Amino acid sequence: MNDRPIRLLLADDQQLLRAGFKMVLGAETDIDIVGEAGDGVEAFDLTRRLVPDVVLMDIRMPRRDGVAATADIVQANLPTRVLVLTTFDLDEYVVGALRAGAAGFLTKDAPAADLVEAIRTVHRGGAVVAPHILSTLLGRFAEHRGSDGDVKPAIVDCLTAREREVLLLLAKGLTNAEIAETLTVGETTVKTHVGHLLTKLGVRDRVQAVVLAYESGLVKPGSTD
Repeated sequence: MNDRPIRLLLADDQQLLRAGFKMVLGAETDIDIVGEAGDGVEAFDLTRRLVPDVVLMDIRMPRRDGVAATADIVQANLPTRVLVLTTFDLDEYVVGALRAGAAGFLTKDAPAADLVEAIRTVHRGGAVVAPHILSTLLGRFAEHRGSDGDVKPAIVDCLTAREREVLLLLAKGLTNAEIAETLTVGETTVKTHVGHLLTKLGVRDRVQAVVLAYESGLVKPGSTD
């Protein structure tokens, strides 16, 4: 495995916050801050030029917000993963970012240790969304949009009964190990099921799969409690 540091791009319109992130993250030997962007257009341009491993993306920025910049990065098929930073009162923005292809999100008041670990997790290919926040945000999203005509309940029909079961447990925020324990199967089996359902649903990671589960109506607001 490559032991080189994680190449990180900071994207936030507040210079003071970027300075704070640099102070915290720059102290980590396995993280290398390769650039800074003050708006979404610059974030995308720098991502194309520098191809960082991870972009720490503010959700509200001038010229182009973090949701649009995330979508630009994903649609450009860049290998970069996006970790969005937000506040609790931006539910719609958060869901939009996850749908656009973000690997997850944290709130700006998250402890420094959580931020560092989140960057490492995203770099490893994982997704970072606090289960209780995910349930609350996506539950509100489902309540607000559940009656819209663009909801497609049939989209999860391609899944087997077991894959649906795994998806429901993902929506509760369970890890592969916890799902394996719940279903009394091996963790390798769970990884196989997760891989299959991601492919069938046409999504990049488990976060987007959970978003789709809410949008399709498979998961109802409050049903993951």
